[in-house]
Amino acid sequence: MITLNSPKKKDIKNIMIVGFLVVLVLLYLSPLGMMILNAFKSYSEIMTNVLAAPKKLSFKNFEVVFKDMNYPKVFLNTLFVTVIGVAGIVLFGSMAGYKMARIKTRYSKLSFLYCIMPMMVPFQSFMITLVVIARHLGFTNSLLGLGIIYWGLGCPMAIFLYQGFTKTIPYELEEAAIVEGCTGFSLFFTVVFPLLKSVSASVIVVNAMWIWNDFLLPLLIIGGSKSSKTLQLAAYSFMGQYKSEWQNIMAAAILIIIPALVIYVIFQKHIIKGLVAGAVKG
Repeated sequence: MITLNSPKKKDIKNIMIVGFLVVLVLLYLSPLGMMILNAFKSYSEIMTNVLAAPKKLSFKNFEVVFKDMNYPKVFLNTLFVTVIGVAGIVLFGSMAGYKMARIKTRYSKLSFLYCIMPMMVPFQSFMITLVVIARHLGFTNSLLGLGIIYWGLGCPMAIFLYQGFTKTIPYELEEAAIVEGCTGFSLFFTVVFPLLKSVSASVIVVNAMWIWNDFLLPLLIIGGSKSSKTLQLAAYSFMGQYKSEWQNIMAAAILIIIPALVIYVIFQKHIIKGLVAGAVKG
């Protein structure tokens, strides 16, 4: 007779859990698998049977996409926007989060809540106002302007993480640095910021992947500008009013995903560590 606490009962339970998780992962990855499968098909093959394997393994779709998208150009555009956006979010988010963690006044908690409240506001509710303001500031049709706009959208989450993580850093380290004559920006960048390495890695990876894969904001700010297109906007050009080139869209999606996937694989160990550490005392 198998009791509830017997080893065999536990093994069966573990096998069932693992089996369920494997099925869940396969279902989650099935759209990605279909995308890879159809990237090697012709348009007629996709329209005939989207689930069938390609009759012939061909890289023609990737060649067409690479040329029509002007991939090197739009890749550099997207990289520029991502670097500008992430750099600003890390710089301003870390400084603001640090100050809000250290300064204790009657209104410090209120100001902190005010800074992180935009996380709860849907982007669609203010995107029209944002476009109007961006036009008046000269940010439209500009990659630099697009990167700067990401500062305001990404800083609330960064402030939340940095503020919580800063509370875990002993204040005695800063006092010792102040005694040695280190104050102001030098105190922050030489003593505090190096200690924010793990949470900074999380902020960089999360925001880099968000900016790299974002479609709506570049569409609103860049629009139809050919010289300033990002990867997402260039891939959107394969979507027509009467016909969509699905084989090229799938190939373009893979070319877009690969750089983001490489970044994720390199920094994945820092993501959960930084997010959890930043939220411990947030």
